[in-house]
Amino acid sequence: MDLRELLGEDLYNQVVEKAGDKKLAVVNDGNWFPKDKFDEVNNTKKRLETDLKDRDKQLADLQKAAGDVPALQDQITKLQEDNKAATDKYNADMQELRLNTALKMALNGQAHDPDIVSSLLDKSQIEIAEDGSIKAGLDNQLTGLRESKGFLFVPKEEPKPGFQPQGVKPAEGAGHGNPPAPLKGYDAGKSIAEQRNGSEK
Repeated sequence: MDLRELLGEDLYNQVVEKAGDKKLAVVNDGNWFPKDKFDEVNNTKKRLETDLKDRDKQLADLQKAAGDVPALQDQITKLQEDNKAATDKYNADMQELRLNTALKMALNGQAHDPDIVSSLLDKSQIEIAEDGSIKAGLDNQLTGLRESKGFLFVPKEEPKPGFQPQGVKPAEGAGHGNPPAPLKGYDAGKSIAEQRNGSEK
């Protein structure tokens, strides 16, 4: 019910005359005050109700997020563990690759098949130097394998005792195989000329 219906037409017109341009509204307790003031209070109330709803929503979101923190923490922990496992596997693979490469280089020319000999070695005993060469732990294992499985290795060629390579020795003489040195005062051209002159006589 609006003010006009409540007061009736005559009384309403009198009130409007007295109030002037100010708009009037009816409130629950029966007090009269300008409509713009009522609208301002009403809008403030609505805004506060909206703010309260927003805060309730934010609180619910916070409670939901707080409820998910352990799950999020578990996920982070799992990712960290997976990352560490992947890093450890990468480092182990790289170490294995370095060891296998060093073994192949060390066994090259010694073993018929370096891969077979490498598989028989205790790799945990072998140390790799910074330059990628084998530092220690290989020679003693190879010695044992040469004794027990010598067929895997290329035989070492050792010179037989008393064996001397045979060959022709250069002729021994004053010049040691070089042409004789020219004699002092010897003139080859003169000697040839004299021989020709003698043969013509």
